Amino acid sequence: MTVRAQFRIWAIAFVVTIVFLYLLSDILLPFVAGMAVAYFLDPVADRLEERGMSRIWATIVLTLIFFILLTLALILLVPALGGQLSALVEAWPGYMTRMRAFMATFSDGALSGLLPDTSDLDHLSLSDVLGRFFSLGTGALQNLASRSIAILNFIGLLFITPVVSFYLINDWDRIIERIDDLLPRQHQARIRTIANEIDKVLAGFVRGMGSVCLILATFYAVALELAGLRFGLVVGITAGLISFIPFVGMAVGLVLSVVLALFQFMPDRPEMVLVILAIFVVGQVLEGNFLTPKLVGKRIGLHPVWVIFGLLALGSLFGFVGMLLAVPLAAAIGVLVRHAASGYRESSLYWGEAGRPAVTASDDIQIAEAASPLPPEDPSGYEETSNDG
Repeated sequence: MTVRAQFRIWAIAFVVTIVFLYLLSDILLPFVAGMAVAYFLDPVADRLEERGMSRIWATIVLTLIFFILLTLALILLVPALGGQLSALVEAWPGYMTRMRAFMATFSDGALSGLLPDTSDLDHLSLSDVLGRFFSLGTGALQNLASRSIAILNFIGLLFITPVVSFYLINDWDRIIERIDDLLPRQHQARIRTIANEIDKVLAGFVRGMGSVCLILATFYAVALELAGLRFGLVVGITAGLISFIPFVGMAVGLVLSVVLALFQFMPDRPEMVLVILAIFVVGQVLEGNFLTPKLVGKRIGLHPVWVIFGLLALGSLFGFVGMLLAVPLAAAIGVLVRHAASGYRESSLYWGEAGRPAVTASDDIQIAEAASPLPPEDPSGYEETSNDG
């Protein structure tokens, strides 16, 4: 079979896969979530096997521990988060009124026109305030609730995800072996190399950055609550969980916290605003100097702009499922692009019809290093995050 015929077959398979994912995006959430859990826990299952535990028992123990801890976290956090969100919605009209009054002191009041008029919101109920200020989000929720597929998704997320996770953790190594057995023999070695590099990049980002986000969410939430900031739990968890988007998590958390601190503490306790600022400065120092180098590694091959673009693009196409798939696909595409660039540098399209000129051994080494699809291994823990499966 010619290279052109092979390319045509794989291109058709790729298009069919994308169409399949798009058509079934409404029901993919529990399966994508289950795959993510299995990918995250597979190395732990491998280590338990190395210590003498059977695969089935390792799978049972890990699945139970993970979902028990997740359930406990939801039981403890959801009521507190719900209460703070309700209080924030109720307090929001007053905050907006005070902000308008503050901005009216500048430019003869012209800046206050940038904010919506909230003078008529004090008598409204909580549901009315929700409708006025979060109409887009509320409309989306109502639209989802009116569709039976949303109910199926919710039920699937609760009950199907643990089942999918259990079977995938238990059969992960066998699945990898069967996929490897189906690889075209002619390109098997190269596909294995690319797959291993994707796995290293993805493991370094997902497992490492996931741990960083959880630690930062805990730190910000606890620190802001101890500082006495109203709604600190909501702001802290939000800032921590979106910290995988470079600088966005810190920026969102800092702006929200400082604005809330200004409303709550000014003018009586201005030093508390500095305390809130210090919390996020400490969080950034902790992330940049300790958490990210140790848990993620300095060079994982995913540029921040590429991550943001992947989240926005796939989120617009597939919704929440697309956002879950954004980082894995961004990692895979990034590695494929680097390999394509490496092949391009070795091709006649790059060198021209005359072909690659004669080079010395040192020049050859420099060209190979420039075309390398991944940077050298990082001693900061990059290898420890790779997937053993």
